[in-house]
Amino acid sequence: MMQPNLDMDALRTLIATQKLGSLNRAAERIGRSQSAVSQQMRKLEAQVGMPLFRRKGRGLALTDAGEKIVSYAHRILDLNDEAVRSVRAASVEGVVRFGLPGDFAETWLPAALGQFKRTHPGVRVEVAVERNGALLERLDRGELDMVLAMGYETRADAEPVATLPMTWIGPAHAHGATRPGESGKPGESGEPLDLALYNAPCFFRRAGLAALDKAGISWRVAYTTASIQSLWSGVAAGLGITLRTAAGLPSTLKPLGERDGLPALPDVTLCLHAAHQEMPPALAHLKQTIGQGVLANLSG
Repeated sequence: MMQPNLDMDALRTLIATQKLGSLNRAAERIGRSQSAVSQQMRKLEAQVGMPLFRRKGRGLALTDAGEKIVSYAHRILDLNDEAVRSVRAASVEGVVRFGLPGDFAETWLPAALGQFKRTHPGVRVEVAVERNGALLERLDRGELDMVLAMGYETRADAEPVATLPMTWIGPAHAHGATRPGESGKPGESGEPLDLALYNAPCFFRRAGLAALDKAGISWRVAYTTASIQSLWSGVAAGLGITLRTAAGLPSTLKPLGERDGLPALPDVTLCLHAAHQEMPPALAHLKQTIGQGVLANLSG
């Protein structure tokens, strides 16, 4: 008996629906109508002979069969995409100079860049890891071709790829941000809140201090650094709390928030910035790889 060939587009829609929890959101993400998405799911269920979703409140949850198909879908699509990229990239050559902040330098981005190198053997990628502002300064000086940066969405060359919540960060073993006063608010025990921050200028630093001032919480900068690894180490050692996004957060640290008496923080926009409006093929292929990595690892 011949087995049906699962529809690749339907598998992509299935993954989007599973991640976003509803057909409406999946339809918006992939740019199709809800009826078209529903038809894709019905076709996929007919091909496998079992329902893939069940109702859960106002949203959808995967059935056991759906979870199994999603697991296979990731593998099928990864192999399909790698094959297409490999064939298309065989003739692409050149040098691409790419900059990224330390927040992503030890998590999913190295793997994405490694995959890009395997599928684009004729392209040499030179990677720089620095602060967001320093990276964009190098882009403006012509020293980099493309930069992934947070907090500079007002630049003319900014192409937003994700919105990430800022969060306060403290040691994983600690029970709160500081020794609170009678009201439970940090900084009201007579001692200011110790902070570990990047050297100025830093938009995270500005956002954190503004939020504390607005909330009437006294603070002092107890530890400063220009390195993300040093920042994490200082916070883990209890020298002060900091604020970033939760992307790439080490296991020695944990997010803090309003339950710890800390003020709410704004979101931060993650953008790609490119030096060329008309991108050479090597840079265009890298941009696509980075965008797919952001979608898979940072978009909710």
